[in-house]
Amino acid sequence: MRRREFIGLIGGAAAAWPAAARAQQREQVRRIGVLAAGGLNAPIAQAALLEELAKLGWVEGRNLQVDSRTPGDDIGRLATQAEELVNLRCEVIFASTGAAARAARRQTQTIPIVFVGGGDAAESNLVGGIARPTGNITGFANNFDSQGGKWVELLKLAAPRLTRVASVFDPDFALQRGGGIRDVIATAAAQLALTTINMPLRDLDEITHAINAFAAEPNGGLLITGAHPEQNLNAILGLALQHRLPTMMGAGRLVAEGLLMSNGPDLIEMTRRASSYVDRILRGAKPSDLPVQYPTKFPLVINLKTAKAIGLEIPPTLLALADEVAE
Repeated sequence: MRRREFIGLIGGAAAAWPAAARAQQREQVRRIGVLAAGGLNAPIAQAALLEELAKLGWVEGRNLQVDSRTPGDDIGRLATQAEELVNLRCEVIFASTGAAARAARRQTQTIPIVFVGGGDAAESNLVGGIARPTGNITGFANNFDSQGGKWVELLKLAAPRLTRVASVFDPDFALQRGGGIRDVIATAAAQLALTTINMPLRDLDEITHAINAFAAEPNGGLLITGAHPEQNLNAILGLALQHRLPTMMGAGRLVAEGLLMSNGPDLIEMTRRASSYVDRILRGAKPSDLPVQYPTKFPLVINLKTAKAIGLEIPPTLLALADEVAE
C-alpha cells in the first residue's frame, strides 16, 4: 500500500471514530428494575410500562435493559428480590404496590424508586413528603383513606339489607401507621348502623376459615381494603360468590373476575403515567423533584352478572351513578 493511501485510511478512521463514539453514547444501555407484587397483573403492568417508555425513547434491547422480579403468591420473597435488583445496579426501580416499594427502600437509600399503588402514601409513611418527597422514593398513590367511607355507602346502597361489613386485607401488604382506611370504614359503618370486623388474612386456610365463619350469619358484605396475591384474591371472590356476599374494592379489573363493585383508579393507566417519572430520573431528575401524585378519577363499575348470582337487584339510583355497568 502506498504511503499516501495509508495516511488517508488512518485519517478517515480517525474522523469516523468520534461519530461512532457519539452514536454509542446516544445508545448507551440504561438499566431499570421492576418489582411487582400483588394488586397488579405483573405481565400486563410491565408491558404497559415498557410501551410508554418506548414512546419516550427507551427501547428494551436497544438502550434499555429491564430486570424484573415478582414474588407471585410468596410475598416473603420480596426482600430477596429487591436485594437482587439493588445488586444488579439498576438505575431506577419501579415498584408496583406499596409493599414492593417498601421492600426496595429497605435495600437501598440511594437508587431512585418509583411506585404505583400503596394506598394513601401520606398516611402509610411510604414517603417523607408529598410535594417534595424526601429520600429516594416517589410515585403514584392509588387511594385516599377517605374512599373507605364511600365504599361503605355504595355497598349499603347495593345491598339495603346489609348489617355487617368485613374489611379484608393482607397484613403483609398493610402499610398504614394506624388503621388508615379501616378506621374510616368503621366510622362510616357506625353512621349507617352497620357493625364492622377487621379480617387480616394471609393464606388460603385463613381466608377459607374466616369467610366461611363470617358468612354463617346473614346480611354480611366484604370490603377488600388492601392488595393480595392473585391466588388469594381469586379465593376471596370465589368464596364471596359461593356465600352470596356482596364485594367492593378499588380494583376495576377484578369486576370481570366476580367482584360486585369497584370504585377506584385504573392501576394500569397509573403505571403508564409512572413511566414519565422513570424517564425523567434516567435523564437526571431526582425523586425529590417529582411530587407524589394522587388519582383524580374513581370510576364506579358494577357487575350485574355478579349481582344476579348473589341474589341482588341493583337499585336504579345506584346504576345511574355508575361509570360502567358490566352485563
